[in-house]
Amino acid sequence: MGVSASIGPARPPGGGRVARVVSLDTLTRLRRAQRSAAAPRPIPLPEGMTAPMGCDAVAVPACIGPLVLPRLPRVGCVYADRAHWWWIVPTDSDYALEWPAPARYTTGALVSDGSEVPGLILRPEGTIPYTPPIPLYLALCRVTGTTPAWSRTMTA
Repeated sequence: MGVSASIGPARPPGGGRVARVVSLDTLTRLRRAQRSAAAPRPIPLPEGMTAPMGCDAVAVPACIGPLVLPRLPRVGCVYADRAHWWWIVPTDSDYALEWPAPARYTTGALVSDGSEVPGLILRPEGTIPYTPPIPLYLALCRVTGTTPAWSRTMTA
């Protein structure tokens, strides 16, 4: 015997309107779909790639991506959609770095803003997916007009 729930305002018998009945299976399926749409999803590495140091990602608005790319001596996996470009970097590449706005550092290379998982636009030779984080950081600082953290004047 199935369990069901009534959706809509309760009406007394003879009220002229029939309540819509939804099964528990339908409610469960709707809840799962809602959770999976909002749940962070990792950016998948291409087949044959290994990530011995784990993966994080640095996301930038799509308009900045093409400005950063030619400034890098080596480029790892780069993903993109209409709104953002993501560079795969080793885990903890945010240690002691303040990534310049509007860059966003994402632990675990997760896409969590409700957008689709981006598509791969650049794949390096070999099996390592990483863009070196320090050159990426410096390129982003240059493009955004941000002074690198270690070059800023210290105040007491």
